[in-house]
Amino acid sequence: MRVLLTGHQGYLGTVMAPVLTAAGHEVVGLDAGLFADCVLGPRPADPTGHRVDLRDVTAEHVAGVDAVIHLAALSNDPLGSLAPELTYDINHHASVRLARLARDAGVGRFLYASTCSVYGAAGGDDLVTEDAPLRPVTPYAESKVRVEDDLHALADGDFTPVYMRNATAFGYSPRLRADIVLNNLVGHALLSGEVLVLSDGTPWRPLVHAADIARAFTAALTAPREAVHDRAFNIGSEVNNVTVAEIAEQVAEAVSDSKVVITGETGADPRSYRVDFSRFRAAIPGFDCEWTVKQGALELADAYRKHGLVQEDFEQRFTRLAVLRAASDAGDVDATLRWRR
Repeated sequence: MRVLLTGHQGYLGTVMAPVLTAAGHEVVGLDAGLFADCVLGPRPADPTGHRVDLRDVTAEHVAGVDAVIHLAALSNDPLGSLAPELTYDINHHASVRLARLARDAGVGRFLYASTCSVYGAAGGDDLVTEDAPLRPVTPYAESKVRVEDDLHALADGDFTPVYMRNATAFGYSPRLRADIVLNNLVGHALLSGEVLVLSDGTPWRPLVHAADIARAFTAALTAPREAVHDRAFNIGSEVNNVTVAEIAEQVAEAVSDSKVVITGETGADPRSYRVDFSRFRAAIPGFDCEWTVKQGALELADAYRKHGLVQEDFEQRFTRLAVLRAASDAGDVDATLRWRR
């Protein structure tokens, strides 16, 4: 199968591309390249791809493609809140435009990287299923809800959108992100000796390893159409439904001589939810996540040590908001995050 993978030079795309290739697919990348140089360790070998802004995609980019895996987005809540209008332009409008182009080009399957953040203010201790009310609390999560709604309107007998609601990702990727919870806490533990938690530690978080996300998308790519057509799936594992305080304790165990410090300075976080992941396991018999939070913490600690993670890179090169601010300050991108060159 010929697969267009958007965001192939991002944190998840860099992990997913070789998994797709190993499964026998021909991968064509598409990425603006904003984070292509955010590399920890050896530079990865990217698939052949297009260096293009998602807002500038044309029919040519989807011609001859059997399926699209759409990861590209402004990728976290602080970034979305900084420039909500750009979040909607890129994450929502450009994503739906890509889907229309794909459908019109005869692409059969469109796997969309949504998020469990759509449940944002779910609260309570009951497991949240895909049929639960959506209560996004950030522009990032709201943009994902809007795309799901618009893709649903495009679904027909020849075009199958699938909404992959990923739990919060963790784990080593050659293109690292330090601004997601487990990756961040392990880095702080190694660099400062403190597992620093700014909230009160009580919110629930569902977590999933980047490699398990890659395996899930690869499985959904070739699943029977009737099993996935126009359906939403939570991607993760119930064993990785943990509180932020529990995540911190796992990190302290993985990084010896570190201690948990919960400051509570940001107060209680309204984003708190425990998630049910059984629908995807039922749709894809034999699939289950392989990584636990503890295993991920150990993997990250080893990778950070091996590749010589330092404080400046941790706070700048591997933090999405800092990367974009630096590019803007240097005049490399304009106010709309387009390359000037």
